[in-house]
Amino acid sequence: MASKKLKVGPKATLPFKTSNREKRQRLHITRKKALGNETRDERRRRRKQEDQDPRLREERIRKNVPLTLERKRIWDDVDRDTGDGLGISVDVERLKRRKLEEEARQIEQNGIEDEAQDQSAEEMDSMIDSESESETEPTEEKSKPPTKRTATERATSPVQSTTSTNLDLAPETLALRFPSLFSVDPPPTPKILITTSLSSTLHYEAHLLTSLFPFSTYIPRSAHRYSHKFSVKEISSFASNRNYTAVIVLKEDQKKPTGLTVVHLPQGPTFHFSISNWLEGKKLPGHGQPTQHIPELILNNFRTPLGLLTGHLFRTLFPSQSELQGRQVITLHNQRDYIFLRRHRYGFREKREREKNVIGPDGKDVQGVEGIRAGLQELGPRFTLKLRRVDKGIQRGSGQEWEWKGGMEKTRTKFQL
Repeated sequence: MASKKLKVGPKATLPFKTSNREKRQRLHITRKKALGNETRDERRRRRKQEDQDPRLREERIRKNVPLTLERKRIWDDVDRDTGDGLGISVDVERLKRRKLEEEARQIEQNGIEDEAQDQSAEEMDSMIDSESESETEPTEEKSKPPTKRTATERATSPVQSTTSTNLDLAPETLALRFPSLFSVDPPPTPKILITTSLSSTLHYEAHLLTSLFPFSTYIPRSAHRYSHKFSVKEISSFASNRNYTAVIVLKEDQKKPTGLTVVHLPQGPTFHFSISNWLEGKKLPGHGQPTQHIPELILNNFRTPLGLLTGHLFRTLFPSQSELQGRQVITLHNQRDYIFLRRHRYGFREKREREKNVIGPDGKDVQGVEGIRAGLQELGPRFTLKLRRVDKGIQRGSGQEWEWKGGMEKTRTKFQL
């Protein structure tokens, strides 16, 4: 909501256009101070009114919702039968909900038709019974079809998650194209081989990745002058024969991490990410030291078919059973097609006297956590990923499933993940 223009005080209404430079500077400083005083007085006046009437604060919070690019996001208008392509920006959860609502509506119509048929049959039976002279015993009532409440519950119960990614909403054709990623059973225990590009100096960063991904091993890539230069396909074949589930290749440019290639074994697909904003844990203020416990995994805001495919890839890189005693959590948050990776340790403590209550998304206090607070300590490393290409098999020659192109960002409110 656009804020009202404040009335400037009399000291700021002096003529602003003057040929004297020093006088213009003084007038500008005076005008800024006057505007600041007016804003501060208005804020204090509004706070006093809202303390007397809390409904004014609720109404202001309800109206003043920031209009971000995420809220203005647009989707491709496609049917549920054609919404399985990786290049289509479609909300899978919305399509699933629409499909369930149509099924529930069909069940309700069938139930109404069955009720009408039962009523007509009962009326015919009652007419025949009334015309007949012999008395008959009353018959038992027939079983009724599913009611409207049951059909509605069936339509709305499977889709309840709105803040995090629901990995059970994968389209059927997507699961058929990538059966190793979209398996019904929980994925096997990961075993990851981490290496680098040729002639790389990122040995320390590769060791950091071994602490980030459980059950991973770093093997330096040979760069000797007369040695054989193993390709990614040869490395993947070597790892597949030794029961590895994935190969991660860290790429370098000017002694900085710039790319990450993840190969899902044994036959792909292969995901190519670019890396930006790499920051080690020791450079974070107040950082902690990670432990060997298996972390919890949070996948957030992967909504399209391509996003679900990427989310399933990250799910296979971490064990399904986490060790809660370690209190470590890894978050992969997708926003505007950028995947932000963070690792934290959380802890619980008692609420301090000056701390306010926890406010939920509806603007009201959250019940049940009055005396408990949760603190976060970042462990690192932190970096940002952007998906560039998805290959069907291993390396580019196996065929491309999806590739990022510069024209995709022409419409700033349309995203791929």
